[in-house]
Amino acid sequence: MYQYTDFDRRFIRARAAQYRDQLERHLAGSLGGEEFKPLRLQNGWYIQRHAPMLRVAIPYGALASQQLRALADIAEEYDRGYGHFTTRQNLQYNWIALANSADVMDRLAAVDMHGIQTSGNCVRNISSDVFAGTAPDEIVDPRPFCEILRQWSTLHPEFAYLPRKFKIAVSGAREDRVAAGWYDIGLQALSDDDGQIGFRVQVGGGMGRTPMIGAVIRDFLPWQQLLVYVEAILRVYNSYGRRDNIWKARIKMLVKAEGARFTEAVEREFADILQRDPGGAAHLITLHEFNRVASQFAPPHGVRPDASAALATGHAHEPAYLRWLQRNVHTHRLPGLRAATLSLKRAGQAPGDATAQQMRAAADLAERYSHGELRVSHEQNLVLPWVSAAALHALWRDAREAGFATPNIGLLTDMIACPGGDFCSLANARSIPIAAAITERYTDLDELFDIGDIDLNISGCINSCGHHHSGHIGILGVDKDGAEWYQITVGGGDGSEVGGAASPGKIIGPSFAAEEVPDVVEALITLYLRQRQAGELFVAFARRVGAQPFKAAADAVRRATATQEHPQAAAPQQSAPEGDAKTPGGRPASHERPQGRLADPPPVGVKKTWGGPAFP
Repeated sequence: MYQYTDFDRRFIRARAAQYRDQLERHLAGSLGGEEFKPLRLQNGWYIQRHAPMLRVAIPYGALASQQLRALADIAEEYDRGYGHFTTRQNLQYNWIALANSADVMDRLAAVDMHGIQTSGNCVRNISSDVFAGTAPDEIVDPRPFCEILRQWSTLHPEFAYLPRKFKIAVSGAREDRVAAGWYDIGLQALSDDDGQIGFRVQVGGGMGRTPMIGAVIRDFLPWQQLLVYVEAILRVYNSYGRRDNIWKARIKMLVKAEGARFTEAVEREFADILQRDPGGAAHLITLHEFNRVASQFAPPHGVRPDASAALATGHAHEPAYLRWLQRNVHTHRLPGLRAATLSLKRAGQAPGDATAQQMRAAADLAERYSHGELRVSHEQNLVLPWVSAAALHALWRDAREAGFATPNIGLLTDMIACPGGDFCSLANARSIPIAAAITERYTDLDELFDIGDIDLNISGCINSCGHHHSGHIGILGVDKDGAEWYQITVGGGDGSEVGGAASPGKIIGPSFAAEEVPDVVEALITLYLRQRQAGELFVAFARRVGAQPFKAAADAVRRATATQEHPQAAAPQQSAPEGDAKTPGGRPASHERPQGRLADPPPVGVKKTWGGPAFP
């Protein structure tokens, strides 16, 4: 994994010292809350429902064992003993006192970590394939490109105050395992007929109130031009993105409004950077620069292909081990090696949560079996990328003892869920109790294996941090007169082979009361099991039969909502993210669920005219 240079370390320690000064002035009263707010946000510090929340960046998901131990220490000493791994390869704490935040920044910097640009209207943490560098279908290792983008975008003065937050994902494999279509910029590696490497560029994907799949604006971009082209996209967005309406400020709205004119504007800006900007062509990535960064991503010392290494024999009588091999172990580009997933989905804990003790146990496993390296997955699990095939049984035994060996990767209980209303001040409803109820209902592994691959994603509000839009079954928490209701969608996809083409799921009617949701999920699964064709996955079945059969099955198990004369789906409430300077308000940070709705929406009648002077 990437090794920080002396410059990198000086940089993040200087940033931590700068933040300490800002915090001390704020606590002393000489730096007001509104002045301090953007400073703390761009270092990853939010104010949430009960306490400050810190989001720690884990660039492209790569994590060293000593870093994970440091995260465990912070959880134990400053938080309540645990952290939450997110869908965008970050880790969040929910209970750190603001007065301690500078101390935590120093602790992170000591192990080459930080929260820089994990919030705010800037380029956020760059996401990538959890199997980068190990996947057999890899065209090019995406991590060097992610690191080049990270270094270029960090504290970039031109893009520190974009119209809204901006997210980039990079995939280097034939299969899209990063949900590229759902990102502001999704980059998918390709190889042309001459063997040259480039990227398909999608722009304008996003979830939230208006889910959209990114439009392809370049079918093949030579890798050397990547920085310049991304800069051209960001310049166009910075110039013409909506700043008058928070709900229409994401780049997806600009791409939708302008269509081909957006692409034309990017191409003009791209040409201008190269031909007119002083030193613009210097941002082309040279082979020397690529090799310099790529050299940091060589396999760990001691990792060698070993065609003679084989799975340990003599364990065919252990069904639990064989199931774990089937679901949690993944093929590798190097002979004799495997990648293994440590499941963070188990009864009694929220999806993606890990206690300090569990973090240390995972760090121990990484050092024992994966040369001290882990990865954080899009699905909120941990991955050991460098495991010898001969050590798999020993790893399974130790992972089982530590609680990481549930053989459910890709199955129904391997669900994605945001923290929801238990922690987040933006949430309209809780996610964790819904996830727990579904997990408790589906404890039979035979049943889970029979159901097969399925993505169940849960979001506590329309901001879609739980990626409910891309779930084969999606659950969205909505607010209706101060009560928690849940909207159900089916047939979404993230773009992976199992996940199906990237697309938002279809709503199957009015929303449901919380106590009805587990029954609804069971009804949808039962419909699939009864009517599926041989070998047909849930998502393929959902797209074949459409939403209506699911709607009928779900309506048949209504109880609380069926008693209403005219049940109506609760309209998703717009939870304004704190990380934007134009936030119109939010829920009070109270331990009790507040009644009523969010503060007033943006003023009506403010509209930007698209066309004309925007893109001549």
